[in-house]
Amino acid sequence: MSREAREILAASGAVELHLESFIWTRVLGYDLATRHGRGPLGARLMCQLDMPRLLDSGLTSSVWSIATNPLRPRGRRTAALLENIRRLVTLIEDQDGFAVVRDGDEHDRAVENGLHACWLAIQGGNALDRVEDLDLVPEDLVRRITLVHMSDSHVGGSSNPLGGLGRGRGLTGFGRDLVRAMDERGILVDLAHVSPEGFRDALEVHDPSRPVIVSHTGVRGVHDLWRNLSDDQIRAVADTGGVIGIIAHAYALRPAWRRVPVSAMVDHMEHVIRLVDDEHVTLGYD
Repeated sequence: MSREAREILAASGAVELHLESFIWTRVLGYDLATRHGRGPLGARLMCQLDMPRLLDSGLTSSVWSIATNPLRPRGRRTAALLENIRRLVTLIEDQDGFAVVRDGDEHDRAVENGLHACWLAIQGGNALDRVEDLDLVPEDLVRRITLVHMSDSHVGGSSNPLGGLGRGRGLTGFGRDLVRAMDERGILVDLAHVSPEGFRDALEVHDPSRPVIVSHTGVRGVHDLWRNLSDDQIRAVADTGGVIGIIAHAYALRPAWRRVPVSAMVDHMEHVIRLVDDEHVTLGYD
C-alpha cells in the first residue's frame, strides 16, 4: 500500500462487511489464530484471511459470517447454528486484539481501546428451523442475516443459475416472515445472493424506515453477471439508506479467469457512487 493509502485508512477506518474464513475452520479445521500464506491454491478457497493478517490489514472492524450448510435437514439447523455461534465467539474472544461487539457503542469503545471489532452474521436464513428460533440466538449477537446463499432454500430463491430447481422463485412465506422478524429485532436484512424476485419480495415486506444492505457483490453496470446488482437494485438499496459492499472476487469483477487488479474493485465502487452517492458503497471482500 502507498503511504497516502495508509494515511487515509488510519484516519477513517474501514469495516469489512463479509468475512467468511470461519467456514474453513468448520469444514477443514483451518486455524484462524495462525498466520497463513497463500497456500497451494493462491489463497482461493483455503488460506483466506486469518486473524494475524486481519490485524495487519488496518481494517477497523469486520463482520464474521457463519455460512449455512444447505444439506443439513430441518430439525437440526437451529441447534447447529447456536453451536457455531458459540464456537466463533469463543475463537474471537480467546485472541488478543479482538472483541465481539453488539452495537455501535461497543464497536467504538473497542476501536478506541485498540481492538479489532467483530460483528457476527449469518449467511443463509435457512440456518433456522423456524422463524421463532431467532429468539434462541443470544440477544443482539447476530447483527445481519443474508437471506439466501448459493442455493434455493425454504427461505426463497438464489440468484445462482445453478442454485436449484426453483428458478424465478421469490421469497417463500417463511422468507417473508423472516424479514419481518429481523426488522422487529433490529437485524440487518442482507440481499446478497437473493434472486431478483426475492429481492423485490423482501423490499415489499421490509420496514421502509430501516436500511437493507447487500454485503458482498459486484454491479452489472461494470460486469453483467448473474451474481451482480442491476442499477435499479442499487437505487433501491440506496433509497432505504443502506450500503453495498463491493466484493474482491475476480469472477464478479471482470470477465476473466486470471488475477484481477484492485482497480477493478474501484470501477465497481465508482459506478455505485455515480449512480447514487458515496454514502452507499463500502467493502465486502468475501
